[in-house]
Amino acid sequence: MSEVVLFEVQDGVALLTFNRPDRLNAWVPELQRRYFDLLDECAQRDDVRVIVLTGAGRGFCAGADMQHLQDAAGGGGTSNGGGASDFDHDPRPVTHALSIPKPVIAAINGPCAGIGLVHAVMCDLRIAAAGAKFTTAFSRRGLVAEHGLSWMLPRLVGPARALDLLLSGRVFLGTEAAELGLVNRAVEDGTTVDEALAYARMLATDCSPTSMALMKQQVYSDYNRTLPESLEEANRLMAESFSRPDFAEGVQSFVERRAPNFAPFSGQPTGVSS
Repeated sequence: MSEVVLFEVQDGVALLTFNRPDRLNAWVPELQRRYFDLLDECAQRDDVRVIVLTGAGRGFCAGADMQHLQDAAGGGGTSNGGGASDFDHDPRPVTHALSIPKPVIAAINGPCAGIGLVHAVMCDLRIAAAGAKFTTAFSRRGLVAEHGLSWMLPRLVGPARALDLLLSGRVFLGTEAAELGLVNRAVEDGTTVDEALAYARMLATDCSPTSMALMKQQVYSDYNRTLPESLEEANRLMAESFSRPDFAEGVQSFVERRAPNFAPFSGQPTGVSS
């Protein structure tokens, strides 16, 4: 099999590309392992400050590879839940991208379905082609909302909208995904990766890697905190921020009207534990 996820780094941004274009980047275990390995590599590299994820060819990820699903259905799956969950050969959970202390941006350039949608939702931000087709698909395959989608989706679009998308398994476009709040914005078809890379380069150039890592941790950790608990933690982290070199550099660069020179992030905060 050729390299199932391509990898390149430029200007502080890593571009990861699902690379099964003849199958609309349908999900197979090899793809998951390679994707997660690259996320781990990006987490450790000082020259990577932001990660962009997209798909080769016409699609982002059209869901599970149907041949693999047929094999899983025939064999009864695994103890991880059977069927489609047979993809979980890798011990790292599908939420793995949430644990990476760097922004992960999905550039959804085309069809995004089933487990492909799950992985898009597990990115921190999403930019979609206006004409990209989305579907949860699970109800139409005799399955359920897998891998935490029933937890994440309502937090993005609200319970009623989440139930609409899950129960119906209907197809909707990138424009509606933006209206629902599933993606941050929809852009002209054919420009998705360029738009995502431009945004990622802005983050890599102008924003403190440590600040971004800690804010990612705050957002996901605060899902399960009360407001007083969140306030207490934010006050603690803010006090620490004032003592960091990044604060002095951020102020000085603003006064001098120049781009900041922030140090790479060093540490391991995570929003969701792997």
